[in-house]
Amino acid sequence: MAIAQFPVTVLDCPDPRVLAEFYGAMLDWGVQVDEDGGWAEVRADHGHSFCFQRVDDYAAPDWPGQERPQQFHLDVNVADLDEGEKAVLELGATKHEHQPGTTFRVFLDPAGHPFCLCVS
Repeated sequence: MAIAQFPVTVLDCPDPRVLAEFYGAMLDWGVQVDEDGGWAEVRADHGHSFCFQRVDDYAAPDWPGQERPQQFHLDVNVADLDEGEKAVLELGATKHEHQPGTTFRVFLDPAGHPFCLCVS
């Protein structure tokens, strides 16, 4: 029997609302933000979720360098890389200058976390 259930991924960031709105729009998931703005969540209709917590003096990962390692990143599938790129850039992502592959593209979310758009 499992000790726990329903793990949730939580990303540190300077502004949880900004990241929740970014990922909510990208994934078409609902957004909830606590009254004080220190915690936000995006949730799919089927139950998956990501959460975001405010961290004072937040420092974005330095990818691909390791001075401030990424420690993890998100891969999300898209049907078309060019269309996916256009959409995430409009939402506020930044395309990273280092692109190590051809079947995926690396971006930074508004708080600087790396994520990849991958061909599904």
